[in-house]
Amino acid sequence: MKQRDYYFDNAKFILIFFVVFGHFLRSYIGESETIYTLYKVIYTFHMPAFILVSGYFAKGFHKKGYLPKIAKKLILPYIIFQLIYSIFYYFLYDKSDFQVDPLTPHWSLWFLISLFFWNLLLPLFARYKAVYSLSAALLIGLAVGYFDSIANYLSLSRTFVFFPLFLLGYFMKKDHFYSLLKPKIKVAAGFILAVVFVGFYLFPEINYEWLLGSKPYSELEVTSISAVFTRFGFYLLSLIMVFTFFTLVPRKQYFFTNLGKNTLYVYLLHGFFIRVFRESEVQDYFTKPENFLLLACASLLLSLLLSSKYITSFAQPVIELEISKLKNLRIKIQSLLRFYRKKMLN
Repeated sequence: MKQRDYYFDNAKFILIFFVVFGHFLRSYIGESETIYTLYKVIYTFHMPAFILVSGYFAKGFHKKGYLPKIAKKLILPYIIFQLIYSIFYYFLYDKSDFQVDPLTPHWSLWFLISLFFWNLLLPLFARYKAVYSLSAALLIGLAVGYFDSIANYLSLSRTFVFFPLFLLGYFMKKDHFYSLLKPKIKVAAGFILAVVFVGFYLFPEINYEWLLGSKPYSELEVTSISAVFTRFGFYLLSLIMVFTFFTLVPRKQYFFTNLGKNTLYVYLLHGFFIRVFRESEVQDYFTKPENFLLLACASLLLSLLLSSKYITSFAQPVIELEISKLKNLRIKIQSLLRFYRKKMLN
């Protein structure tokens, strides 16, 4: 049996931690320049790195049944959670009417529908040399900002803006990632992190919404030709930060490594906790630097909890439309009960 690659499992778990932590920090970006800077630094790499590694693992798109499998994995959970979040928001925000819009994804659900579209686009772009395909994807990503109709509807803006990263991940090989792990490069990565943090701190007027890729240039208040160069600059920044992140990812196995394969569960479920947190008085407690360390710890604990075998076993029927994890959990519990029953009888 082929052993899972610890490196990529580590990368995915660390990234989902930053996703959760970044969403927690969103409540405080208007209150602290340091938190706002940290927030922007996280957003330069966490989803771009997720997208790149998703492209890396899409190399089997040519296999029979790949697209139906992807549709089941992404579109069905998207529809289910679009409905669940609609119900959740209806009660959480005490809305006067109940509406479900399947074509405008709720909050973090954009990733599911964009990931599906990226897989649909891949057969077309993968047939050409990397330099041509990546150049075409980049030009499209730069150009879509001028079309006001391409925004959050069907997550089209993010689909086109982030597709170059997905495509780059597809063209990358494992050796490309491992070549980043040299000690000298790690030192350079630490320096880059520091420079980016200081840069954002010294220039707080930089609009973080450029990092989201969800809005046309008109909503970012830049409609001239300079918008292309601004987005291109953020492409370069994200690319540098993505590779900086992968440089610092460890290759050994840790207590969280095996949970890296369950990041979809964390991604889909953590939103309920984040939204409740933002509406509660608990968030008022986090005002001092040491309290934000506690928030980081809470993000880690939530990531561990939502990726645990207990949560994934009960959530699998909704997320994957399967019950294999639940069956395995039941078998383990039954085995433990039989063991302790025999021990007590003896």
